[in-house]
Amino acid sequence: MRADTFEPDGNRRDEDRFVVRHGVSWAEYEQELEERGEHSAPRIAYLEGLLEIMSPSESHEHLNWLIGYLVAVWCLEHDINFRTLGHWTLRDKAVARGVEPDVCWVFGSARKTTRPDLAVEVIWTSGSIKKLEIYRKLGVREVWIWRLGKLTAYALRDEIYEPISASRVLPGIDLGQLALFLDRPTDDEAMKAYRDLLRKS
Repeated sequence: MRADTFEPDGNRRDEDRFVVRHGVSWAEYEQELEERGEHSAPRIAYLEGLLEIMSPSESHEHLNWLIGYLVAVWCLEHDINFRTLGHWTLRDKAVARGVEPDVCWVFGSARKTTRPDLAVEVIWTSGSIKKLEIYRKLGVREVWIWRLGKLTAYALRDEIYEPISASRVLPGIDLGQLALFLDRPTDDEAMKAYRDLLRKS
């Protein structure tokens, strides 16, 4: 089993750190999850023998929490029922895939489910594993990917993710508008400003 470690260079401290292992069995993947325990980090992804262990940077963690807060503001302003499920570990031995979203949700009335309706991935520092390929076989309806200041939505159709111009699980939400509030100095300032904008719309 080969392991690759990716470290940021000395001038870029605020980056995610990755350890990638090749030829990892499903049992070894589950052992990694068990040893990590109930902590939110590091986050572990698995794709057909490829294991990625990611320690998120401060900026990465701040972004995924703030996106979650702003989605909550939008839902509250539009009377959408929701449950935030954080870094819920999604896995399926039958398709040899597992992933832990940066944040995910179930929308609508309370119900039992094995998958979130929406997951968000923040790409702060590029890793080696293709997260959409993992989500595709796990059947998550919609994934948003933040990269370089932009949120892009992907919807699952016939086991393929296609980029979409508007969210299908939260019809009416403007991702470009939401992204404008991700650089505010504090989270409460971002949430209040976003709420005020929504109330004017």
